[in-house]
Amino acid sequence: MTFHRMLATLFLATLLATTSNADDWPQWRGPSRDGVWHETGLLEKFPDKQIKIRWRAKISSGYSGPTVAQGRVYVSDRKIEADAQNENGRQTERIHCFDAATGKSLWSHQYDCKYRNISYQAGPRASISIDEGRAYSLGTMGDLFCFAAADGKVLWKRGLGADYTIKMPIWGIASSPLVFGDLLILQIGGKEACMIALDKKTGKEQWRALKDRASYAAPIIIRQAGKQVLVCWTGDHVAGLNPLTGKVHWKHPFTPKRMVLNVATPVAHANRLFVTAFYDGSLMLKLDTEKLGVKEVWRRRGPSEKKTDSLHSIISTPYLQGDHVYGVDSYGQMRCLDAKTGDRLWENLTVTSNLRWGNIHMVRNGKRIWMFNDLGELIIGELSPKGFKEISRAKLISPTRVQLPRRNGVCWAHPAYAGRHVFARNDKEIVCANLTAE
Repeated sequence: MTFHRMLATLFLATLLATTSNADDWPQWRGPSRDGVWHETGLLEKFPDKQIKIRWRAKISSGYSGPTVAQGRVYVSDRKIEADAQNENGRQTERIHCFDAATGKSLWSHQYDCKYRNISYQAGPRASISIDEGRAYSLGTMGDLFCFAAADGKVLWKRGLGADYTIKMPIWGIASSPLVFGDLLILQIGGKEACMIALDKKTGKEQWRALKDRASYAAPIIIRQAGKQVLVCWTGDHVAGLNPLTGKVHWKHPFTPKRMVLNVATPVAHANRLFVTAFYDGSLMLKLDTEKLGVKEVWRRRGPSEKKTDSLHSIISTPYLQGDHVYGVDSYGQMRCLDAKTGDRLWENLTVTSNLRWGNIHMVRNGKRIWMFNDLGELIIGELSPKGFKEISRAKLISPTRVQLPRRNGVCWAHPAYAGRHVFARNDKEIVCANLTAE
């Protein structure tokens, strides 16, 4: 072995050890599905305008953000193979697994999946969830797979579209699977089964609940009145369920006036629960601390998508902290709201493209917020009732046009943060960059 190869081997071994001992990002919005990143030892500022890429790997289009667990990175995409006999070609959804340290492909699985009556066809929406050595993938048309996370062996699968007579949302199935104990909980919008729970080891149904239309928002688990509650934002209600049985504890109406466009994940803090939608504005609920119930604090909606009130978010999940809400409005305006009233305290126009559906994904790490915007930039900043303070900004990945054919395109997929690295994707590649302090 040459000296240079020996150094490379030692470096790789060190990186693998560091990654295996560091935090994972095994599901949508992180370990607790709350957009909080706990790792320390991160860089204070970016040294250059372009973040140095550790590795990159080719993939195809999709909206699903990557997830990371046990030194492996998971992401899904969509591939259309054109041929002379069929202009559209074979349509497949694919699940990929890469080595987190090197970007080497470990395994891939693909299956035929023709999109029917689906708008925005870039690819799968739901992030892959990893739990106890299993990887759960939910496709746009309702194809559900349970894989052995290490080698991609299919442990079980379900065709939920047919099994539950899904009334397919216009943008397909998008809500990322949630593992709770021995259950895999899904929002699918089936006939008399908007929410379902399956045995995570076998795929057998354990309960079904709600007759609502499906939305695109991922469910979360909160603590209320001494109990764990499953919060689901469907196309018709914000509801609190018993996650073990599906029993409805409470539900509050949120009926869209125009169409179901509930995408952002509900957020909870200090006995408040907040949701926001592009056309229908915002709703703040108060969580009863003595019994399982909620009360509306305020609901505000502007007259149009341009003349908005409070917060009209499309994709970006807001950040709720104490008496303040921070989020991105319909055209990319960063706003701070008074959580007690919904009144706007300030607005900032520097964090996104400021175009229709301008977007940013926020993750809290200590006192700082890491923001990944629709331009492919990573921003380190701080949020307070006094305003937004930008600390550092650099380009991570280039926007692409399959997700949205606008100008130079967009970066809409949520990144993953694990092992002091960031993992982000567009419609052509997935990249990994080191965020460790020098």
